[in-house]
Amino acid sequence: MVVITTPSIDHFPIVNNSFIDPSLFNDVPIIDLSEPDSINLIVKACEEFGFFKVVNHDVPMEFISKLESEAVKFFSSPLSEKLKAGPADPDPFGYGNKKIGQNGDIGWVEYILVSTNSEFNYQKFASVLGVNPDNIRAAVNDYVTEVKKMACEVLEMLAEGLKIHQMNVFSKLLMDEESDSIFRVNHYPPCSEIEEFNTRNMIGFGEHTDPQIISVLRSNNTSGLQILLKNGHWISVPPDPNSFFINVGDSLQVMTNGRFKSAKHRVLTNSVKSRLSMIYFGGPPLSAKIAPLPSLMEGKDSLYKEFTWFEYKKSAYKTRLSDNRLALFEKSL
Repeated sequence: MVVITTPSIDHFPIVNNSFIDPSLFNDVPIIDLSEPDSINLIVKACEEFGFFKVVNHDVPMEFISKLESEAVKFFSSPLSEKLKAGPADPDPFGYGNKKIGQNGDIGWVEYILVSTNSEFNYQKFASVLGVNPDNIRAAVNDYVTEVKKMACEVLEMLAEGLKIHQMNVFSKLLMDEESDSIFRVNHYPPCSEIEEFNTRNMIGFGEHTDPQIISVLRSNNTSGLQILLKNGHWISVPPDPNSFFINVGDSLQVMTNGRFKSAKHRVLTNSVKSRLSMIYFGGPPLSAKIAPLPSLMEGKDSLYKEFTWFEYKKSAYKTRLSDNRLALFEKSL
């Protein structure tokens, strides 16, 4: 078990389980990429949930296992060692603990954040005893290469389902060599203190949407992920270490003029099991202009002002996790 300096329990909101309706989890769409009707199903999932599960993907399990093994090795290191791999302003990458962003959000989580840029320097991980930065680099690169390929396949299926002539209208932003994509590994250790408060769960990562175009998540066989439905219910998503979960990001919501919904989600932790998740955030180049696609307007008014990814990213990082980041860019109709 990873040992983390325990913060005050007051800093972590305890979840009232009466707001959780786990019986609804069967409504989460499961998309079999090998099925001929998957294109229409994937469009429907993005419209109704902004979230779905992908099965029959082509990501090799050996890459998944290799990366998980390296992550477990790193997070099992003493906290004093891991902190040596922390971010240094203005570089946000490296190891983080409890603090999420710059605006006061905290959770029962520790993480590694890296850029998917091939020039990213993994040497900061060399300061952690027993951890080989070359092994981490190789594991991340192998995994991200395959997950990125799957994300682009999904985005091209969405373009086809929306009857957009330019099939790579979304995927080209991820494939661009200047793509501002990032990769994050989250570790949620067990928290024994919550048993004192007569509840089973507490916040590991607070409710939020993802700012990028698309997010691809894989976790170990521990529950905790929840998504918010239109009816206001939080539903628990059963873990599946062999499959992937995909979120529509804020940028894709804008590009589809609100037709696809960016899914609000959160992670709960518990007193017994640790949870490990790996998330690829597919982002556009900083200079890319984000706006509703003209081919999807069909005479409708644009719901959003045009902005660059740099402008949105800068704005988003000034907000709290639960804030509506798109509010500043919504048009008044």
